[in-house]
Amino acid sequence: MCTDKKKIIVTRSEEETEKAGFELAASLAPGSSVLLRGNLGAGKTVFSRGFARGLGITEPVSSPTYTIVQEYDLPAGGRLYHLDLYRISDVHAGLAFGVDEFLDDPKGYALIEWPDRISGILPPDAIAVEIEHLSESERRISVC
Repeated sequence: MCTDKKKIIVTRSEEETEKAGFELAASLAPGSSVLLRGNLGAGKTVFSRGFARGLGITEPVSSPTYTIVQEYDLPAGGRLYHLDLYRISDVHAGLAFGVDEFLDDPKGYALIEWPDRISGILPPDAIAVEIEHLSESERRISVC
């Protein structure tokens, strides 16, 4: 996934973290997958909200921790699939859930939290994003 190109962004507020998500989404083409990693409380939901805004989604964005997937219609057509795979035990459970359909949608965007649960079926060209909690307000976001 990540080779030699790595972009590091340090944000100092929720607004800046959201902006980083917005800018990434706005730079991607339909069919893209983003692997979102970070500890609990790192800012994944804030980044995801910005990502959704970058695709033109204006409705409230919440973490899909209990639903596993939240689907959002895009204004220009297609969908954002925001997946939280924390409750998926492995790739077999992910396939039983139908996660491959979200990854294979050429008009969709897949934003995947806890992607290592399905590492065997992740798209090879997926973008990896890691959010690290530096302080109460600071985050380091690595994109590659």
